[in-house]
Amino acid sequence: MSFAMKQYARIGTQASIQDASPHRLIQMLFRGALDRMASAKGAMENGDIARKGELIGKAISIVGGLRDAVIEDGGTLSQNLDALYDYIANRLVIANLQNDEDVLEECMDLLTPIATAWDEISPDRVQSSSEA
Repeated sequence: MSFAMKQYARIGTQASIQDASPHRLIQMLFRGALDRMASAKGAMENGDIARKGELIGKAISIVGGLRDAVIEDGGTLSQNLDALYDYIANRLVIANLQNDEDVLEECMDLLTPIATAWDEISPDRVQSSSEA
């Protein structure tokens, strides 16, 4: 991809982020983490260790962003999500260090149902409950 195309793509992504609702931003984090994990798995399969490390590092950062987004209300759900995101981040480190596709797949399997459930939440419902 040419430099100009990369710049255009980055500007488009930044505009999407600026215009996105909080609900949409979380969706973007889930998709970004899962996409990086899938790409890291491909890099592992191709023996591209540097690219794998870069992608897993980005996935860990994104999972950290998801963890930061958890509302700290002391409730069971928020505690469980925080613990799960911490577990996933730690497992990603292991996947990277051990070049282990199974561990990477485990992380994707843990995150996918949450991402799917988040996608099924109506943004209108989220907006109306936050205004109450």
